[in-house]
Amino acid sequence: MTLDGFCDHTAGLPDEEVHQHYTKLLGQGDLILYGRTTYQLMEFWRTVLEHPSDEKSMNDFAIAIDKIPKIVFSHTLKDVDWDSASLSDQPLEEMVLKLKQQPGRDIFVGSRSLIVQLTNLHLIDEYQLCVYPVIVGKGLPLFENLNERTIFKFLKTKTFTSGAMLNYYQRA
Repeated sequence: MTLDGFCDHTAGLPDEEVHQHYTKLLGQGDLILYGRTTYQLMEFWRTVLEHPSDEKSMNDFAIAIDKIPKIVFSHTLKDVDWDSASLSDQPLEEMVLKLKQQPGRDIFVGSRSLIVQLTNLHLIDEYQLCVYPVIVGKGLPLFENLNERTIFKFLKTKTFTSGAMLNYYQRA
């Protein structure tokens, strides 16, 4: 997200270090949840698999995002053709409660809309917010349409050489 709180995949400045961080992070999880819009944006990485970049960190991230299982929540998609993806056959709350009961590693949430819904349902254990040193002035705010004031406990931060900061929080 940007300094002014907007989610914009074109505004960030992901570099080799950021790609390496998220490649490693994806290897620590069991699956990632997407809404339709973000899922379709992430399909970009399939093209990197087919036509590798000159940047190794992008290719490594493409492999990692391809490998991790994805569950897509959509009212409009009828099917998905990414081998590691499936459409949820259950509502978000029901599916997440079921997944949280199972043993395993982390479940990532990769879509702004799902983050908002799961925040309202109190179903997110930890937030990792990567803030890029950019102001865009408009766009989709990350925390829009929340039902209540929420206080967080700061856990730690990681600063990238680009100036991006990854802040870790949990609900207080």
